[in-house]
Amino acid sequence: MTEDGPADRAPMNGAQALIHSLVDAGVDVCFMNPGTSEMHFVHALDAVPAMRGVLAMFEGVATGAADGWARVTGRPAAVLLHLGPGLGNGLANLHNARRAHSPVLCVVGAHATGHVAYDAPLQSDIESSARTVSGWVHTSGTSRSVAADAMRALEATGRDGGQVATLVLPADVSWSGGGRRAPRRPAVARTPVEKSVVDDVVDATGDGDATMLLLGGAALTERGLRAASRISRATGTRLLVERFVTRMEAGAGVPTVRRQAYPTEHVRSQLDGVRRLVLAGTPAPVAFFAYPGLESDHVPAGCEVIELADVSQDVETALESIADRVAAGTEPQLPALDAPEPEPGPLTVAGLAAAVAATLPENAVVVDEGLTSSMGLPPALATANRHTLLTLTGGAIGQGLPAATGAAVGAPDRPVLSIEADGSALYTIQALWTQARERLDVTTVIVNNAAYAILRAELARTRAGEPAERASRMLDLSDPTTDFVSISRGFGVPARKVTTAQDLVVALREAYAEPGPHLVEAIVPPVA
Repeated sequence: MTEDGPADRAPMNGAQALIHSLVDAGVDVCFMNPGTSEMHFVHALDAVPAMRGVLAMFEGVATGAADGWARVTGRPAAVLLHLGPGLGNGLANLHNARRAHSPVLCVVGAHATGHVAYDAPLQSDIESSARTVSGWVHTSGTSRSVAADAMRALEATGRDGGQVATLVLPADVSWSGGGRRAPRRPAVARTPVEKSVVDDVVDATGDGDATMLLLGGAALTERGLRAASRISRATGTRLLVERFVTRMEAGAGVPTVRRQAYPTEHVRSQLDGVRRLVLAGTPAPVAFFAYPGLESDHVPAGCEVIELADVSQDVETALESIADRVAAGTEPQLPALDAPEPEPGPLTVAGLAAAVAATLPENAVVVDEGLTSSMGLPPALATANRHTLLTLTGGAIGQGLPAATGAAVGAPDRPVLSIEADGSALYTIQALWTQARERLDVTTVIVNNAAYAILRAELARTRAGEPAERASRMLDLSDPTTDFVSISRGFGVPARKVTTAQDLVVALREAYAEPGPHLVEAIVPPVA
């Protein structure tokens, strides 16, 4: 509908004007878990059928799905939440979205302006909560201005390489008349990298393997990886990818670059001998947690750090410029397709990775929150079919199932595989309901080792001591062991349990061949 079309001449309330403007700006999906204060927003979906509402049964699913949608589409995502407590339930995956620099517009309903003074049970300080994860926060004051406020919020999602912008929407702003559509504001473009900085990195590559390129953000596109591979092959410069990636192209035909390890002790060996560390789209590496006797800063002593580009800058063009200067005529190193089926026998972590790689469809989206049990996935997937990888950026578990849901909505022509740890899955298992309702092509592999394996390892690394009976009980997920097959079927998602590598291969192939969501519960031994 054009600006002077019938929808503009017809009377509109604030919610209708807001949704019309979002659709005009290319935001045509809104993940939501609404309540009373958002009912006029929900009702307006009938007046603006171009907006697709996707219902989630938990706010953390809605926010995680918005993050996944933004990552695969590259466009701002929208999510609607109910008052402060609803925002609170969604904060963990908004934290992950913030760390991923995902452009997410978070609309939070609020009590009607005149109702605030009564301090009703759900009244809270929404803006203060929102600021913990948002780079931009605003409470809309009138139905006449709400659409323009939303366009300012959309513009804000593109700043600083991508961020969460929260618009607080009082109920009376939604229901009051006088709403007007607003045009989208110009998108924020990535800033070019200064030539002098490119010159410094060109000089640094002369040190061969004493120089390392640490890649992240937009450097993990095919363009960025191909340029980095050329630089490395021509100069001997080492390459490393940030620990948890927002989005990375991978598989056969895409340069393979190892990822930064999780344990500090392993990162030491990865960076051993590095005298110049070039940051390409990612900050300097630090330890995930503090540990007794171990350093928090992973940059080796005496190492010079050169920031080529932060997340808001055009790192792809900068890498290509460097490659053209130091690697003219050098081609990137591209792995061939080579993903054999796993050896027969009981399922292990290695067998799981091999089965996933051998069966992965072309052009899939892989969402990895397998944690300890997915440690074998990166080398196995390096020679699997071409795919896009999303991982847990902020460390707040319960991201995988929702992100896979959003990815499937955003890329309906691509199969989505979600590798999910058993403990993490229980945080946001409600995502299965949304997958069933929307008939999304998501195949979920729940890696069930009936243990908090990551915490068992962390207990040793923090030198807290050997666990006795009471502490051991806090690191165990048996007694009872969760029956994910029954849970999945209860949500309307077909499911089966497998205990061998051969059965996992069969289950995955059958799941990919049939439309709609599927779940496979893969039983593996715990890994420390």
